[in-house]
Amino acid sequence: MVALLAPWIISAVLTLAVHETSHVSLTQLPTYDPHQPVLNVILGLLSYLPVAAVVPLALLLLARTGQSPADLGLTRARLPDIGVAFGLMAAGLGCEFLLAIPFTLLRHSPLVNTAGRLHVPAYYIIFGLSQALITAIAEETAVSGYLLTRLDQLGWRPWPAFWLSLALRTSYHVYYGLGAVLTLPLGYFLTRSFQKHGKLSRPILAHFLYDSLIFLITILAR
Repeated sequence: MVALLAPWIISAVLTLAVHETSHVSLTQLPTYDPHQPVLNVILGLLSYLPVAAVVPLALLLLARTGQSPADLGLTRARLPDIGVAFGLMAAGLGCEFLLAIPFTLLRHSPLVNTAGRLHVPAYYIIFGLSQALITAIAEETAVSGYLLTRLDQLGWRPWPAFWLSLALRTSYHVYYGLGAVLTLPLGYFLTRSFQKHGKLSRPILAHFLYDSLIFLITILAR
């Protein structure tokens, strides 16, 4: 888990540190050349691909102890799974909206690192959807599929395993500052879904839908 999550956590801490010291707001899209937006999309996709490296690593480690992707529920999502995924996404988004209300009072606090609407061409959706897909598969495979499976094999009880998984999931969102609290509802629903049903396809799809919706709003909103 240190190998899987350390790069994400270190990156999150550094992002928050830069915000605290230089008051630079969170940027959701990389900028390599402001005059070539298409190049930004291509290079942004390439720069984010290493995140996906945790997936084959985690699956290989699990395969060595007899757990196949099918055992983790990494199978084709059926109609009921798609319905559950939409429900998980809606539940997480609704709870986050309620939690976000008090945060409006902290809008200008240095303890909260936020990102506003993106003033970029509509085709940046390609980057947003690709990043959402990579993030969803990588995160759910690491903190649910791998970690919860290993903790169960080690004899951990469900709730201690759940809280450890949720804590690690939240830790690499620390770049939001206090805003990391807003990631808890979705993390709760996704973690419990896999823990109770053992179907990784559901939280992956729900996570992808959630991140995609956020990107669509920030890119297309005017």
